[in-house]
Amino acid sequence: MPSVAVLTSGGMDSCAMLADIAQREPAHPIYVKTGMIWELAELTALKAFINAINGTNLQPLTILEAPSRPLLGNKHWAMSKDSIPEYTAPDETVYIPGRNILLITLAAIWCSTNNVNRIAIGTLAGNPFPDATPEFRNQIAKSNSTGLNHDFTVTAPMSHLHKEDLLAEFGNRFPLHLTLTCSNPHMTRDDDVSHCGSCNKCRERHEAYRNAGIEDQTQYRVQVP
Repeated sequence: MPSVAVLTSGGMDSCAMLADIAQREPAHPIYVKTGMIWELAELTALKAFINAINGTNLQPLTILEAPSRPLLGNKHWAMSKDSIPEYTAPDETVYIPGRNILLITLAAIWCSTNNVNRIAIGTLAGNPFPDATPEFRNQIAKSNSTGLNHDFTVTAPMSHLHKEDLLAEFGNRFPLHLTLTCSNPHMTRDDDVSHCGSCNKCRERHEAYRNAGIEDQTQYRVQVP
């Protein structure tokens, strides 16, 4: 049976996608470490989620690395805790230049050496960024197919859903409370992960739970509105 490489960040969107795909076909979760300030907590959350949904189609987690600090600079908000977009900040402020280009290209290289021809990414409806469009996915699949001499498709199975829709469909099927949607998470020495409750991503998460009518079991360090 053909398998799929699933770009999985540890966030709610890509974790729901991973669990859903793994119910039907072999799924290779791929996490790309780029040096973002939340990665240790996010990877911890991802491993907890994968352990909770363990199934026959779920393949071992693959971790790839591509440091982005030289590309973005030390002052970019994803590299520095001094400028994290606050709770009420518009979604445009969380843009990370080239992120999907980097993630998909690294996954494509891995796929070319592991005989995998499909890459799934967790883009949702309403994503305003230029690397979240069908045109982008088609073009990067075509260029990587040419450059690696290995045919790819890049899909976004959740692109018809907003976050509250995703919760409504998958919130009671998968342990999405274990996922992480936070730009400034906190970790204890016991690997207990909590959300800051003060950033744009925490607002996005909490509002999605509220709009979906599902209890938000997320642990926030400060009370969210």
